[in-house]
Amino acid sequence: MTGPLDGVLVADFSRVLSAPLATMFLADLGADVIKVERPGTGDDTRQWGPPYWGDQSTYFLAANRNKRSVALDLRTDRGRTAALTLASRADVVVENFRPGTMDSFGLGYEAVRGPNPRVVYCSVSGYGSGAGRDRSGYDFAVQAAGGLMSITGPADGEPTKVGVALVDVLTGLHAVIGIQAALYERRRTGRGRHVEVNLLSSLLASLANQASAFLCTGEVPGRLGNDHPSIAPYQLVRTATRPVALAVGNDVQFRALAHAFDADDLAADPRFATNRDRVANRGALDEALAGLLSAFDADEVIARCAANGVPATPVNDLAQAFALAEELGLDPVAREPESGWAPQAANPIRFDGEIPAYRLPPPRLGEHDNDILRWLDTMEENPMTPGAR
Repeated sequence: MTGPLDGVLVADFSRVLSAPLATMFLADLGADVIKVERPGTGDDTRQWGPPYWGDQSTYFLAANRNKRSVALDLRTDRGRTAALTLASRADVVVENFRPGTMDSFGLGYEAVRGPNPRVVYCSVSGYGSGAGRDRSGYDFAVQAAGGLMSITGPADGEPTKVGVALVDVLTGLHAVIGIQAALYERRRTGRGRHVEVNLLSSLLASLANQASAFLCTGEVPGRLGNDHPSIAPYQLVRTATRPVALAVGNDVQFRALAHAFDADDLAADPRFATNRDRVANRGALDEALAGLLSAFDADEVIARCAANGVPATPVNDLAQAFALAEELGLDPVAREPESGWAPQAANPIRFDGEIPAYRLPPPRLGEHDNDILRWLDTMEENPMTPGAR
């Protein structure tokens, strides 16, 4: 499968996670991504370890498959000339330097748009290109500044970050959406766009119901641990053996939950008759559920819930989560065409049931220098992919 973006050339000047994830998603969908890196050190995440797979950082491996690497020193005339030639031939340019940095290299949007008016130029930043342009954009800092940590963690504990760089991931996805929309528009107008996304705006837009509740009521939400601010029971519940995640989304499911444990009187209790009632009486509901479910082991709780159409699941670790996805036939691990490639989480998108093409493993620093630099010195067609290796 070549992918729907086959023939799209992406000049990738990004590093770390948000923008490299975006360019990897584009590459998975068929785009030819040329990753421009600093000579000697490359992408920052090449040094982010342990853990390692062989001598390669697993962090770097997570966001850089299906790309080719060229090492260019943008502080030199030669490096900037080669980079501008690449950007001038690209359909898409992606960068996540601090705002203004690419302009200082002579590689900003206006400099690239001159020779390449069809270019879709995507800038990813931490806090935008205005008053926040000089603030460094790191996921942990934005989780704190953007309010996510204030609503994450135990109610009586300290603010807690999410266990993965979630804001980077969300921003990368928003970048892909903007790039693809601009590419589609270009078919009609013949002109490119300057797409801008930033971590703080992506986080605020992704707060969904929490943001809506604050904006509509003015009430600032706090931490509820594993409870949900608007649904109950939608939380971890105690059993005789281990916790179970219980996700009761409506009144019908709550009645089914009560029936599953021969406790129809629980659903008839006016304190718990509707979701609004259950949220208002959350403490009493928690106590009632603890008394009811603690007599059963976790497997039986899950089985009874499943038999009655109530969503309930164990709290899996990553090994169990990947095993579940394998069991369900979801192919969660990228199936590489050659042995010896690092295992990676698969792209979740399917086209007519087909998986994206995994054409290239994450590149070594400057691995494709010779082919790419030779191409930049000519007007020949881009020598794409595995044969170029």
